[in-house]
Amino acid sequence: MGKNYVITIARGFGSGGKTIGQMLAGELGIEYYDRDILRMASEESGIYEGLFGMLEEKGKRRRLFRKDGEYRHEKPNTRPESSEFVSDDNLFKFQAQIIKGLAEREENCIMVGRCADYVLEGRENLVRLFIYADRETCIKNVMEMYAWSRKDAERIIEKTDKNRKTYYRYYTGRDWEDASNYDLCINTSQLGYERSVRVIRDYLRTLGLEK
Repeated sequence: MGKNYVITIARGFGSGGKTIGQMLAGELGIEYYDRDILRMASEESGIYEGLFGMLEEKGKRRRLFRKDGEYRHEKPNTRPESSEFVSDDNLFKFQAQIIKGLAEREENCIMVGRCADYVLEGRENLVRLFIYADRETCIKNVMEMYAWSRKDAERIIEKTDKNRKTYYRYYTGRDWEDASNYDLCINTSQLGYERSVRVIRDYLRTLGLEK
């Protein structure tokens, strides 16, 4: 099959993107990376893992965005004595370094979130997915998954997606929901999880990445 492939998944909160990624990884027998990336970045840097976890949550505070491509190939500052060591930008660089390192392994894998589609842009056999759903479907999924009230589900969905949009915009200079950033966009409101996985597998076959 040649060089290993990497599937990146960007997803709206409540769309089922994480579940689809896990299902797909299970069916294909490949590695699945989500919060593992934060743990690895923490182990690599020695920085508290919780700081990496908070990175996306700070999106609402960002008003500007960086020049597209600024962080894709930059290496993080590895000097703990530096004032920039635990800055948001340096934390992003540590994550990007982990993402690139995982992609270079001789194994197929799935990565969820953290601008992986942007970090790995231009890489051979990269498949960039965006998973979304209509508002009612997201609310229903979140209420069922977390046993939250409708009001709480609506509030968290709005907050989470707003932070993801701002985070993505800040580090990539692009619109998170712009279909041109991805190879395949899937509406789970129409397809559900199992059919979404089948569509993705069929797509991989058309690319010659799976039999």
